[in-house]
Amino acid sequence: MTLIIAEAGVNHNGSEKLAFELVDAAYKAGVDIVKFQTFKAKKLVTADAKQAEYQIENTQKVESQLAMLSRLELSYEFHHELVKYCNNLGIEFLSTAFDSESLDFLVNDLGLKRLKIPSGELTNAPLVLQHAQTGADLIVSTGMATLAEIESALGVIAFGYLAQDDVAPSLDAFQAAYFSEEGQALLKNKVTILHCTTEYPAPMKDINLKAMDTLANAFKLEIGYSDHSAGISVPIAAVARGAKIIEKHFTLDKEMEGPDHKASLEPTELANMVIAIRDIELAIGDGVKGPRPSEVKNKAIARKSLVAAKDIAVDELFNAENIEIKRPGNGVSPYQYWELINTPSTKSYREGEVIFG
Repeated sequence: MTLIIAEAGVNHNGSEKLAFELVDAAYKAGVDIVKFQTFKAKKLVTADAKQAEYQIENTQKVESQLAMLSRLELSYEFHHELVKYCNNLGIEFLSTAFDSESLDFLVNDLGLKRLKIPSGELTNAPLVLQHAQTGADLIVSTGMATLAEIESALGVIAFGYLAQDDVAPSLDAFQAAYFSEEGQALLKNKVTILHCTTEYPAPMKDINLKAMDTLANAFKLEIGYSDHSAGISVPIAAVARGAKIIEKHFTLDKEMEGPDHKASLEPTELANMVIAIRDIELAIGDGVKGPRPSEVKNKAIARKSLVAAKDIAVDELFNAENIEIKRPGNGVSPYQYWELINTPSTKSYREGEVIFG
């Protein structure tokens, strides 16, 4: 089954109450994982780092990233409450770390065994390496990335997984780890790559779902999709194209103040996305072409048989004038039409009667 991640991100607006409500909404929607973001704003951005255009547009406020992100931090202490709350509901808690201290907290204090590397950190080799050195399964988002950048990051991850204490980190060591048999085996066992378009909301013309195929062919790893488009059609299409993980931002209300609300789903939309994805999974099937159980009963009704076009006497030869093809399909198959022509009938038939072999 597709692993569905509901990305709460920073849509709690720094409110613990809203954070709990987001967990409730994710649980009710039927997702597998609810994901937050863990960071110390002062370790994430410089004091004069500017907002992205979408952040200014969505917040209707021009300020530094530091000022914006400082309001969106959740304390480490509160993370423990969130994890406990998720565990009680039976939904997996996940969070993205944007700095080394936060990553250490997620792994060593909260005990997370699955981690997410966000698109913006893909080229942050020291942090990528720290993720791999935890030994956790990794979900790697690739927004804004080239194939070369993704391969470089995978080299860092392979090196981190191999835990070669006698080998210092270097470009050559990363490359050697990536191309090693053991490194490739670890990547295949522990890493999923997410295609992503880093814009909020992402324009349809820039979604490029075919890039999922490119990633799969290039790296031979499981592929997923992190969606920033409006609505639910694109993640559903991604599942149909083979996505093993779907990540989607959600909020309690798109009209709330904050950088990501407008590019997020509301709870009802999130639930509808989950339903649609589960339907698509069923519809994809096993790939074996043959009559499915539900349609077998319709074969005799929808298909056709050889039928007497007029009365036919015993020993009369079948010909193009006295046999025709009509429903139902419970008699002699039309495939036997040519075999029957110019052979004698073994019984008499009334006009319109199905011919049985």
